[in-house]
Amino acid sequence: MERRIVTTTRECAARLVPTGDPVTIPSGAFITLTQSLGGTFTVILNGNMARIAGMDADAIGLQIEPLEFPASATGADTVDEEHVWHALRSVFDPEIPVNIADLGLIYGVKTHNGRVDIEMTLTAPGCGMGPVLVEEVKDRVMQAPRVNEVEVELVLDPPWSRDMMSEEAQLELGVF
Repeated sequence: MERRIVTTTRECAARLVPTGDPVTIPSGAFITLTQSLGGTFTVILNGNMARIAGMDADAIGLQIEPLEFPASATGADTVDEEHVWHALRSVFDPEIPVNIADLGLIYGVKTHNGRVDIEMTLTAPGCGMGPVLVEEVKDRVMQAPRVNEVEVELVLDPPWSRDMMSEEAQLELGVF
């Protein structure tokens, strides 16, 4: 995506990257949109990187496209794990234009009776965006058919490394 300057049409909440601290972007602010992936928006405001949630897309003159799921290969009463992975691939790191599944941040997914348990990590242990990403994972996975509950456990062992990225992600980032 090419960076572009947008003006907020109303006040909106955001989170500073990488600390996760909440900020309010005032109406009429000039911000630089740097990433628009997975239903969230990364912007530069006064020299600081921030993340705007999809529910505030209208504040920057955009709309998010709803998450759509392919036909399920499982029964009508069970969660399709492929739907869960599809939802996880719609969550992007705010600083890296690669989804968290391809980054290798998802260590495990288990489904049982409408509940999804996810084990995930972060690219850096002290990243303040961890709680923000966890909530985004919960929100996106809850959109999958037949999901009634999502629990995310943030783990730091084993520590994340570039070797955990998919080949596609490594190629995208030029680290292959």
